[in-house]
Amino acid sequence: MTLAVKCSGTEAALRDCKSEQWGLYSRLQSHEAGVICSDHRSPRLTSGDSPCSGRLEIQYGEYWGTVCDLDWDLKDANVVCSQLQCGVAMSAPRYAHFGEGIGLIRSDIFECIGNETSLLDCRLFQGTQQECSHRNDASVICSGKHGPRLVDGMNRCSGRVEVLHRDQWWTLCDLYFDMEDANVVCEHLQCGTVNSIPGGAHFGKGTGPMWKENYRCRGNETRLWDCPLSSWDQFSCSHENDASVICTGTVICQEPFKIPIPPFDLITYL
Repeated sequence: MTLAVKCSGTEAALRDCKSEQWGLYSRLQSHEAGVICSDHRSPRLTSGDSPCSGRLEIQYGEYWGTVCDLDWDLKDANVVCSQLQCGVAMSAPRYAHFGEGIGLIRSDIFECIGNETSLLDCRLFQGTQQECSHRNDASVICSGKHGPRLVDGMNRCSGRVEVLHRDQWWTLCDLYFDMEDANVVCEHLQCGTVNSIPGGAHFGKGTGPMWKENYRCRGNETRLWDCPLSSWDQFSCSHENDASVICTGTVICQEPFKIPIPPFDLITYL
């Protein structure tokens, strides 16, 4: 006997869907329904000092597992930050920087370009010959849900300034952006101190909305969101005025040594 169901997609279980009575329909076996589900990889950051930093863990079904830090780099971490809507990656610490996890250890090797929106979109190698333990748990430090980023520069510590607000990246006006503001951006991104603030969309024009408030930083804040804000009644900036920053620092995380990746067991369970 068969059952015809009609689900809206929001039900928690199949039994909650609308259906006719059992046995009302008779179908050949060739019409029996089947389902192929995608592997669920939802990341989270734990044991950090904010929701946007911590030890990386990935959910597979009912279980959470840590990720082996072999070949773990800033590009991979940047995808995690993007997926969690936590800005951009500032660092990809290795060697259980936020403490050792327990349980499953994923030995997947993520080879991300860095602009993917989900770890699912990254190229994936399954395991290595190197045995991983929780001493090798990978970690991520993001700029934060309202943090800045530098775009289209020479490295991650230079570029057009953009801030994350309501899931959109906004550019800043160079008419209201000074050295004190720039110094906080560099400090926030762990990029040293400010070198220069070239104006006139030095690193190209942005495409998103423009931030219509002025950061009034003193220069000694460690996060951009710690700076006071003031609104401008007459805002006359366009993307011709996109602010830019060149910091003294460059990429601060150590790039792991790349090795050939032969097949190996996918999960280590400690």
